[in-house]
Amino acid sequence: MTEKIKLIVADDQKELAQELKSVLETDGGLEVVALASDGFDAFEKIGRYRPDVVLMDIRMPNMNGVVATQRIKSEYPDVKVVVLTTFDDSDYILNAINNGASGYLLKDTSSSALIDAVKNAYKGDTILPSKIARRITDAAKNVAADREIKLTRAFSLSGREVEIALMMYEGFTNRQISAALKLTEGTTRNYVSSIYVKTGSENRAEAVRAIQAVL
Repeated sequence: MTEKIKLIVADDQKELAQELKSVLETDGGLEVVALASDGFDAFEKIGRYRPDVVLMDIRMPNMNGVVATQRIKSEYPDVKVVVLTTFDDSDYILNAINNGASGYLLKDTSSSALIDAVKNAYKGDTILPSKIARRITDAAKNVAADREIKLTRAFSLSGREVEIALMMYEGFTNRQISAALKLTEGTTRNYVSSIYVKTGSENRAEAVRAIQAVL
């Protein structure tokens, strides 16, 4: 007998979470092992239930889906996270993808599409609804360009420093930055130190606050 794909559904709306559970379990190959009320709850329950996939609402109290995705992928890199969103959550979606989400689904996705998406995410596919893919791509370009201009003007950062400053703002560690940009950790530390100087900061937390204030 083939093992079922185990899921955690994280949504602060209990009725919706229960509805999603019911829909998913109409497929004999899926099992919802737990429901979570927010991102922190989801993160805590992963250690206990060891799911294959987390279906994650993006807007939740205490810890939203973006932060939860980052924590989950850091501690449990093999767990797939699929973000549930509405049409207007472009910035949230971009952050979630950047932090390791396998993709995202609109909350009005049909039952069959939801089940297929979970199975595809489990296989390693990226879930990107064509309906809003263009909008998200355009938003990403606009947000990135706007942020780069603001940081360059505020702190006279170089192109590479801007890139790293934005990754720091998104919560990437030096090691993650190095891996993503194919830099040695020493080189990354040098860039980070330069960002500290240019932003008038003593440490990473201060630098992130300075960057946030500009963005």
